[in-house]
Amino acid sequence: MVRFVDVSHLARWVAEGNLDSILAGLVAYQEQDFRRRTTFELSPRVASHSAEGVIELMPTSDGTTYAFKYVNGHPANPARGFQTVTAFGMLADVRTGYPTFVSEMTLLTALRTAAVSAMAARALARPGARTMAMIGTGSQSEFQALAFRAVLGIRRLRIWDTDPAALAKFVRNAEPLGFDVVVASSAADAVRGADIITTCTADKTNATVLTDAMVGAGVHVNAIGGDCPGKTELDPAILHRSEVFVEFTEQTRTEGEIQQVGPDFPVTELWRVLTGAQAGRTSAEQITVFDSVGVAVEDFSALRFLRDAVDGTDYVTEIELIADPADPKDLFSLVRAVAPLAAAPLAVRR
Repeated sequence: MVRFVDVSHLARWVAEGNLDSILAGLVAYQEQDFRRRTTFELSPRVASHSAEGVIELMPTSDGTTYAFKYVNGHPANPARGFQTVTAFGMLADVRTGYPTFVSEMTLLTALRTAAVSAMAARALARPGARTMAMIGTGSQSEFQALAFRAVLGIRRLRIWDTDPAALAKFVRNAEPLGFDVVVASSAADAVRGADIITTCTADKTNATVLTDAMVGAGVHVNAIGGDCPGKTELDPAILHRSEVFVEFTEQTRTEGEIQQVGPDFPVTELWRVLTGAQAGRTSAEQITVFDSVGVAVEDFSALRFLRDAVDGTDYVTEIELIADPADPKDLFSLVRAVAPLAAAPLAVRR
């Protein structure tokens, strides 16, 4: 039997739990796995692009456990009444190849992306950062705000979105949670006085959500919306005067903000900062950019954390996902066990 967490159980786990503790736990698992990055088998995600969006598979393994996530990105979906992003994922035992844990990952991906953003900001933003600007207040935005509060104590938010309904939705969700929210008149207005700028827009285009003039000295940019070829958010000039940090260089050069600059543009992988192999921020005036595209190791960590967190609770059920007969060479026995099969009538020879 395979342990399974569906949407209702995951939502209840989040709602009934301590969300700050959940996010802190996710960050801890992410950091553990980032620190042992060299033990993972990594490759860029397998993507199937269309005019409507992208469908991707994100696999990885540490030699003992295998994980994959199925995820889509369809920016026009909300206009049709569908989510932009949906996902599910699985853990499997490398020794046997058997799946051991399956979960919905639309909610879980939002939580893991926010946890990774906050983990990166803790390593790269100026100490004492207290105000964050958020450009884009769609499905990811509340989770980003909660993670930055849980990890860095940030409560002051300056927000902007081209969709007034998305802004109103964010205010409706965030203010009861104790955030001090200012709705800005533009993206340029939102970033004024911000220590951290998070860009999380969904258009599948090379957009300029942040112009060079909007980013002052000492700011940390958490760029999470540019995550596939042809989809970016930052003016390339920002990159040229910043230190840029990435999750997995090979994937980010194709999908991230740095697809806009040359193949030799210097970047630092975040795991090297977390292990102390390379420096992160080196001065208060330095601009740092976390060019985040989302990588399979993050899903591995999130699934591992959820599996451990719900073990022994009623948030997890068991499903019979794979055929597993008592005699591994007698697959047909599963058919016979349901009901006896009637013999086919013999043909009559005349």
